Amino acid sequence: MTEPTHTEYAPGLTVRGITPPLKLSDYKLIAFDMDSTLISIECVDEIADAVGKKAEVAAITEAAMRGEIADYKESLRQRVGLLRGVTVADMEQVYTERLRINPGAAELINACKAAGLKVLLVSGGFTFFSERVRQTLGIDFTRANVLEVESGPNCGQLTGRMVDQPWGDICDGAEKRRTLLEVASLLGIDASECIAMGDGANDLPMMGVAGLSVAYHAKPAVREQAMVAIHEGGLDRLLEVLR
Repeated sequence: MTEPTHTEYAPGLTVRGITPPLKLSDYKLIAFDMDSTLISIECVDEIADAVGKKAEVAAITEAAMRGEIADYKESLRQRVGLLRGVTVADMEQVYTERLRINPGAAELINACKAAGLKVLLVSGGFTFFSERVRQTLGIDFTRANVLEVESGPNCGQLTGRMVDQPWGDICDGAEKRRTLLEVASLLGIDASECIAMGDGANDLPMMGVAGLSVAYHAKPAVREQAMVAIHEGGLDRLLEVLR
């Protein structure tokens, strides 16, 4: 049987294999990617700008998001390695001057919470940013990577490494999927009661197990596999499909 193709539901909004409107309250958890989904930037690229390596890092990020790099963890280690010497003050500057919450994020999250859903942010990015985004948007659960900071003479500078966490070393596509399933299990719900939203290849594993998968201004491979694809406008356009 061939996969159903996308049909235009509204200008800049396509659906595949579903008949909207769906009921928002039928879902119990919504999981978001962070970089280029909930927020406007790829944090690792902007941090790299502080040490003059943005072009080099951004090229690796783009290839990883398109799914052209098989080993996401290795690609992230490579990029973080190039961040050595970046200071916490540099990251603070990225947060205040460059990071913007994407349009419709607060509206969508508020609507989900009002309908009884819990909210998960699961990111291949960094806790320095994800924890602030969590507080800003009132997100319930987060998982992201921890950048190691030097102590001693170079105190406050990045070492170019990440810190292992109790759940593992790096939040990649497989970890995103595992986290979604773990949180669903904690909540006593089924994966079919989850919505997963992202833009890059490392979001496909969690999108693949969720009851509803949503691509937001996404890479072609992600758009093709999602049940809902938002090509224009903000994150809250999902509410046109979910009532």
